[in-house]
Amino acid sequence: MNADSTGPRHSDLLIIGAGALGSFYAYHALQRGLRVTLVERSSQPNGATTRNFGQVVPSGLDQSWQSHGRESLRIYRELQSQIELSVRQNGSIYIASDEEECTLIEELHQINQQTDYRSELLTAEQCRSKYPNLRSDYCRGGLFFPDEVSVNPRQMIHHLHDHLRTQPNFELRFATLIQQVTPVSADLIQVETSTGEALTANKVIVCCGSEFQTLFPDHFRQSEMKLCKLQMLRLAAQPTSVLPGNILTGLSIRRYESFSECPSWNAIKASEAKDTFAQQWGLHILFKQEPDGSIILGDSHEYTSADQPDRLDFDLRSDVNDAILMEAKRIMDLPSWDIETSWYGIYSQTSHPSGIHQDTISPNVHVTTGIGGKGMTSSAGFTRHHLTELYND
Repeated sequence: MNADSTGPRHSDLLIIGAGALGSFYAYHALQRGLRVTLVERSSQPNGATTRNFGQVVPSGLDQSWQSHGRESLRIYRELQSQIELSVRQNGSIYIASDEEECTLIEELHQINQQTDYRSELLTAEQCRSKYPNLRSDYCRGGLFFPDEVSVNPRQMIHHLHDHLRTQPNFELRFATLIQQVTPVSADLIQVETSTGEALTANKVIVCCGSEFQTLFPDHFRQSEMKLCKLQMLRLAAQPTSVLPGNILTGLSIRRYESFSECPSWNAIKASEAKDTFAQQWGLHILFKQEPDGSIILGDSHEYTSADQPDRLDFDLRSDVNDAILMEAKRIMDLPSWDIETSWYGIYSQTSHPSGIHQDTISPNVHVTTGIGGKGMTSSAGFTRHHLTELYND
């Protein structure tokens, strides 16, 4: 039970950062019957969790992460059966535009058969039948994943928080900046907020790169983490059945980790044109239509060291937007290309082969951050797995 009013508030697990990663830690910890406090410095989530496409696509992950993504699909469906989380299952498709990309989707389909992950090779005609707005001069074939889902990125995390608030032994604290994390004993951690309040917990997990940097600067400097700025835009509402599900295209095939495990990958990448605008800005083209008919379109990728965030300026580049639109118009004929809004998101990632940064500061203070572009797809499954390691079961 909580400490009385004369002492600090106590929890079994205190989580810093209420984005997808931290919130799913909280969800699984509550499933274990733990007392959980989730702390967020902002008044509401407004980082990478809310600024992405909302595509839950384990198909794009390498084999080491795909298991977490597939587990995430199960968790999303389980939650959607209980609450309105904005989950929709319309699958994902990768659309190949040339022979090299056709080779890669065929090889990935063979890998999927070996790993028992459902995918379906589609001919160009089948793709155009499923997506009538697809241009015939672009599409050469497709690889469809029927089990994959999408969520509304600006709604999902709020629905999840609403659900967590209904659970016993849970507290969510927005607008709470953590200034210090101090181990008092082997299994007691004291956490001080900017208002001078003291919280205590048996375990602490830091899930936010900014808190990692300020709370543990020496560990942060050694982490070699990177920041990635992604620019994307939303097209004005149009008929809601235009683009069902997650649509990924040729540049996505040439970018995603799952295809890098295909036998032909290295030879195909070696023969690509170098120093193109698309390569300079890390462009690939994704489409995701929301229930209101608007279409999220993008995106670009610009990198810097995580300890030099000012190198990623606040500008939205019109040439990047123009390039995204130009390539998208090669792929689809849409009723409208009117841009409703444009924005950018920034996520942290690690260059470590594990694909996430994990650091144990003391026996019961852990940092988990830098999940990169995998957060919406794999946080739900990864956090469940990681808690089994932290609690030795």
